[in-house]
Amino acid sequence: MKILIIGGGNMGLTYARGFLKSHIVELGNMYILEKSPEKAEELRSYEIGQVYGNPGEYIRQMDLIVLAVKPQDVNIVFDSIKDYMDPQQLVLSIMAGVTIHTISQGLNAQKVIRAMPNLPAQIGSGMTVYTSSDDVTRVELVTVQNLLAASGKTIYVEREEMLNAATAVSGSGPAYVFYFMQSLIESAKDMGFTQSEAELLTYQTFKGAVDLFNKHDFSCEEWIKKVSSKGGTTEAAIKGFNTKEVQRGFKEGVQAALRRAEELGG
Repeated sequence: MKILIIGGGNMGLTYARGFLKSHIVELGNMYILEKSPEKAEELRSYEIGQVYGNPGEYIRQMDLIVLAVKPQDVNIVFDSIKDYMDPQQLVLSIMAGVTIHTISQGLNAQKVIRAMPNLPAQIGSGMTVYTSSDDVTRVELVTVQNLLAASGKTIYVEREEMLNAATAVSGSGPAYVFYFMQSLIESAKDMGFTQSEAELLTYQTFKGAVDLFNKHDFSCEEWIKKVSSKGGTTEAAIKGFNTKEVQRGFKEGVQAALRRAEELGG
């Protein structure tokens, strides 16, 4: 299988490395198109496949074309590659907010898969939600699912609008986690811990809680009850959060992210 990744930025590089590491793609079948001469030269030093600086007839030979460019560059990319493409080529887009319809029209492509990965995909711990046009075959969908799984977990959705929800939950989600981690770090410092101590306390607490959640079949609500004893410290904290309506505020924040994702998607 020959794969061309258009865009050699962080996510393009992440996928190239992930595909090769999973042994789904051989080095000789991995290609990258990067318009920046400096970036292209840097990519060549990584030995992750053939790196091109300009579009060409080689694009027609690709079994899968991955669009890993910024959404604002989409029209420039479409204009530069559409004359070299076949309508039956499989296209995978990880561009936020650019719909399957827009991609199909811009490239005259019938087989389009759209995916929404998140930042932890860079270390193989990502969460990717994806969907596809009707022309994508079952075999092609499974092939791409295996490729996406090289960067973490995946979920397929029937409705494209669910990618906006995925953006609000898992796409933006790492920032929510860092937000709460930072709040706990600052609280620890206020109580007298040093910066490094506060960071270790917070990191290990988050990691331990997630590991515990994954090891047993209990819901978050059940775990909260297990940690909270009547009249204890955890109960006092939870009551304080409830008084300030922290959970409600958090949900409203996620809904705001969803509305913005819908706006960006047109």
